[in-house]
Amino acid sequence: MGEKKINDEDCFILKLEAEPSTLKARSSSNVEIIRHTVWGCFSQRTGLLIQLEDSHLLRIKAQDDNSIFWETTMESLIQDYRIIDGVQVAHAGKSSVSLFRFGENSDNHSRTRMEETWEIEEMDFNIKGLCMDCFLPPSDLKKDDDEEEEEEEEVEVECGLAANNEKLPMKIRSASLRISSSKVLAIVEEEDESDVTEEMEET
Repeated sequence: MGEKKINDEDCFILKLEAEPSTLKARSSSNVEIIRHTVWGCFSQRTGLLIQLEDSHLLRIKAQDDNSIFWETTMESLIQDYRIIDGVQVAHAGKSSVSLFRFGENSDNHSRTRMEETWEIEEMDFNIKGLCMDCFLPPSDLKKDDDEEEEEEEEVEVECGLAANNEKLPMKIRSASLRISSSKVLAIVEEEDESDVTEEMEET
């Protein structure tokens, strides 16, 4: 799409935009996805991803026929690539998310911005002794109990070994990493341009 310089690094810009048919399929009766665009900035020297920007525009239908629009923009700066077992892995970065709510009633207009800085201290692949329990998703992302029972009947997993030589649906490289404490900054901006800033540090 074009070129851009990021932190003294000349980059190519790649733009991906969801097709209208895809947006319609992902929408529901109350929520319409109007736009979904992704920009990726890749180093001309190394070919590595340096910056990623993701933008969503949603329209939420209200009961009084007044629509509320949500525009979400996320921008991530990816840094400190290191070679781990022949694979280039980013070990640091900074992400910022902007949420803008607007509609016919200007009293409901608001803008929120959050920033996070992260760093990976240690990472490795194929750690011996790790079992599959280390890679289970969080409880809020797990499937319904009925679906889990059906999957357990088909495949029994014990410490990384699938019974009956059953193959996993996709190849996943086991990885172990340790992430240092990150800082998150949240800023809320109303229409009168008043700011409320909250900062918290996770350990």
